[in-house]
Amino acid sequence: MSIEIKNLYKYYGEQAAVKNVSFSIPKGQVVGFLGPNGAGKSTTMKIITGYIPSSEGSVEVCGMPVDTNSLNTREKIGYLPESNPLYTDMYVREYLEFVARIYKIKNSKSRVDEMISLVGLEVEQHKKIEELSKGYKQRVGLAQAIIHDPEVLILDEPTSGLDPNQLVEIRELIKNIGKEKTVLLSTHIMQEVEAICQRVLIIKRGELVADDISSEIKYSDTKQTVFVEFNKPISKNQLIKITGVQSVRQFQNGWLIESSDQVDIRLNIAEFAQKASVLLLTIKLESKSLEDYFKDLTKN
Repeated sequence: MSIEIKNLYKYYGEQAAVKNVSFSIPKGQVVGFLGPNGAGKSTTMKIITGYIPSSEGSVEVCGMPVDTNSLNTREKIGYLPESNPLYTDMYVREYLEFVARIYKIKNSKSRVDEMISLVGLEVEQHKKIEELSKGYKQRVGLAQAIIHDPEVLILDEPTSGLDPNQLVEIRELIKNIGKEKTVLLSTHIMQEVEAICQRVLIIKRGELVADDISSEIKYSDTKQTVFVEFNKPISKNQLIKITGVQSVRQFQNGWLIESSDQVDIRLNIAEFAQKASVLLLTIKLESKSLEDYFKDLTKN
C-alpha cells in the first residue's frame, strides 16, 4: 500500500482532532478526502506528510513508518498544503529551480521546463510569484509538489482560486497523475470529487464516517426517497400515514416521500394506492448525489 493508516489519533491538549482513523490507499488510486471545516482533514494530511506527529496509531508511506523514516518518506511525497506557502519574492522559474536543487534533481533545468509546461505556467514563468493571481499561484504550488516525481501526492484544496477553464485543466492533470501515483486530495467541491476521484473518505469531528467507491457510495443509515404521481388527488395526511414514511412534500405534479429508515417503501406505497383505489402513474426511486450523502453524514 502507498498509504497505510491504523488507529490514528491526534490530540491538541484534551481535544481529539483525529479519532481512531484507519484506511489504506493502493498505488494508482485518486481518493477524495471530504469533511466540514474543522473535521480533521488537514491534520490527517499533515501527519501523513510528517509535518506534524501523531499522538497515537501508525502511519506508513510506501511501506515505511512516517515517525521513524521521516526524511525517506518525504522523498516519496509531494505535498500541496491548503495555505500554499511560496517564496513570493522569487520568480516562478527561480523558485522551481530552487525546489529542484533541494531534491537534488539531475537535469533540473529540463525538469523545470517540463513542470512549467505541464501546469500551464509558460506565460507567467518570468514573473515574480507575488504578481501572480491566486489560480497561477496554485499552479506553482502544484508544480513544486510533483517536480521530484513523487509516488504519493497529498493535495489540500488543490483547485482553490481557479477559474472554470483552469479547473478543467488541473482536474485532468490530477487524473493523469493518478494513473501511476497515489493521490489523496481534500476539497469542498463535490463535482470535483465526482470528476476526479475513484473513492471517497468522509470525516466528521475527527472520525471516519464513510469509505466507499465515489460512484456507488453507500452507508448504513441511507434513507430512501421516492417520487410518486397518482391519477387522483391525494392529501399529504394520507401519505404520511403509510408504514415506513417519515416525510412527505409536494414536488411538481407529484410527491417526494422519504422513508424513516433503510426500507423499501415502494411496496407500501403500492399497497396504499390499491386500498385507496387510485392508480400509480409514476413511482421512481430518487438517486442521491454525493453532495446529498455528504450533507446527511456530516450534518449535526
